[in-house]
Amino acid sequence: MAVTDGRGATAVDHGGRNLPVRFGAQYAIDAFAWALAVVVGEALRYEYNLSAIAVAPMLVLAAVAAALQLVVGWSFNLYQGRYTYGTFEEVRALGMAVLVVAVVLAVPIGLFGTTVGVPRSTVVIALPIALLIMFGARYLKRLYVEHKYRPGANAERTLIYGAGYLGAELVRRMMTDPDSGFVPVGLLDDDPAYRNVRHGSVPVRGTLADLDAVSKQTGAKVLVVAIARADSALLRRANDAGTALGLQVKVLPRLDEILAGRTGLTDMRDVSIEDLIGRHAVDTEVATIAGYLAGRRVLVTGAGGSIGAELCRQIVAFGPAELIMLDRDETGLQAAQLATAGHGLLDTPDVVLADIRDADALRHVFLERRPEVVFHAAALKHLPMLEQYPDEAWKTNVIGTLNVLEAARDCGVQTFVNISTDKAANPTSVLGHSKRVAEKLTAWMAIETDATFLSVRFGNVIGSRGSMLPTFAALIRSGGPVTVTHPDATRYFMTIPEACQLVVQAGGIGSPGEVLILDMGEPVRILDVAERMIEMSGRDVDIVFTGLREGEKLHEELVGASEQTSRPRHPKISHARVVAVPPSALDKTEWDLQMLRKVRDNDTAMIAIRRPKVVPVGKWRS
Repeated sequence: MAVTDGRGATAVDHGGRNLPVRFGAQYAIDAFAWALAVVVGEALRYEYNLSAIAVAPMLVLAAVAAALQLVVGWSFNLYQGRYTYGTFEEVRALGMAVLVVAVVLAVPIGLFGTTVGVPRSTVVIALPIALLIMFGARYLKRLYVEHKYRPGANAERTLIYGAGYLGAELVRRMMTDPDSGFVPVGLLDDDPAYRNVRHGSVPVRGTLADLDAVSKQTGAKVLVVAIARADSALLRRANDAGTALGLQVKVLPRLDEILAGRTGLTDMRDVSIEDLIGRHAVDTEVATIAGYLAGRRVLVTGAGGSIGAELCRQIVAFGPAELIMLDRDETGLQAAQLATAGHGLLDTPDVVLADIRDADALRHVFLERRPEVVFHAAALKHLPMLEQYPDEAWKTNVIGTLNVLEAARDCGVQTFVNISTDKAANPTSVLGHSKRVAEKLTAWMAIETDATFLSVRFGNVIGSRGSMLPTFAALIRSGGPVTVTHPDATRYFMTIPEACQLVVQAGGIGSPGEVLILDMGEPVRILDVAERMIEMSGRDVDIVFTGLREGEKLHEELVGASEQTSRPRHPKISHARVVAVPPSALDKTEWDLQMLRKVRDNDTAMIAIRRPKVVPVGKWRS
């Protein structure tokens, strides 16, 4: 079943007829409307004294009006498949076309009408009559089409929460899709302005608080949340209300996915745990981002990881001159290439296989490819693993970061974004200390180069490889038990797309040497997440508390004890400063000692580094 592409290019419409036949019939109705309107107009003018009507001039006028309707209507794309039947856009174009026809007819009739036997008022009277007939024909056709293409009798009766644009579009899509498994029977909205709104034949029946009564009244079995910027708190409220009543609760894809064409309005899905604890896409100042990414050579380290791959996907949208994806994981690089280039051939220069621990290889890549913007996402991130192997954290998160920083300096990188973690704020773990040192090295390189070298700090991202949610899901699938460290432990969570969106924007608004801290919202209790996931799975799985692991905090922090923050540019990004530390101050022996003690870093103890004897003036400040 083909449809028009907006230019009349397709051959068949929804009814299976050729477009020329469909729009030829549409024009025939419009021509008949003008002819009838002219006849009725003259009859009204002569107060139904038909003997006073000059039939031949009247018929000529009707024929001319019909011919003009074809010419003018064609110029307004009325008969070329441009408009969906009965939409406001078609009505507006039709009204303009009929008005133009009337004006063109009115001029000669006004000048010569009495001479040829046509009253000057004929066109004025005929205009509203013709419009009424044309509008009426289209309205009846639309009613017929909507009835014909309504969902079948087996479609689930559905309530839509959200009576705005998305809700209205969802109603329209459902009511005109015979294959839809859902038929809307009511809308809900908490905004009093929508109290008396009706979309098509579907009225707003109340607010979410009325869900119980409305679901019983309509016999609804499904609740769809159709609110573009619904946050996790709203989704939890809707999900809990719907689930308590035995309704299936579904959500729409993210608005940016709909606008990008990756999904459609009818691609509804069940509520996921990510929806209930995560955050959703934020408004982005595109001009700010495009200014430093468009037309630039951009390199991403750790491009095969969850954060790196999403960064690459988002960066491509801003038109960089070249995107260079670097990682030591060839399988991860292939996945990143699939997401950005649409293939995973691994034989093109956009993918680079290299290890950030290898300073010589890294320097060769940077000097050869000359990136202008660098996002440093490569890191070891699993806290318990690094507690066992602190040397690996030193080699990758500290020395590896230093290698990337020095390579960036040597090739003249102007914007460098080091991706950090909330565990770097008042660190108590090997991971936190290593990322804290990486922030300090980045701040030092900003002083060294006078370029925009900065760090971005945020908490847990939902769904990244090896993170909590996939681990819980695997434990639940295997029958449990689900292991939770502590009943009161909390963590900050953010979706990968939102985290990367803010990271990319941070590169455009940050100043040299800053640490930008992403607003993570309210922390979420891990036990609540585990309980929700078990409930959503429908399984009977036990939860076992294992106790906090070495170096692990009960509650994470985003801001260090000695840091002062401000939000001058973006409501969800705070700016802070850390002590700048030069590479000459790094001391592996001191690192080993400090990792044994893991003292909280307050920027005066200088954890993991030792102050050098000689510091060039203006190159480092504590």
